[in-house]
Amino acid sequence: MKLSARNVLQGRVVEVHKGQTTAHVRLEIGPGVIVTASITNEAVDDLALKEGDTASAVVKATDVMIGK
Repeated sequence: MKLSARNVLQGRVVEVHKGQTTAHVRLEIGPGVIVTASITNEAVDDLALKEGDTASAVVKATDVMIGK
């Protein structure tokens, strides 16, 4: 699949935690560097995401927030 997004972070799924409707997926994109995404449980099932899988986080630049 090709995407127009240029902010693609490849990594390994280290945790999938499903809630009632959404799941938190933790992706290790480098040694000790974790990105967490909230996606629907349906998306987890459709992608068959599980620990150890290789996956990509696509970051939409207009939606990135930084806090301190």
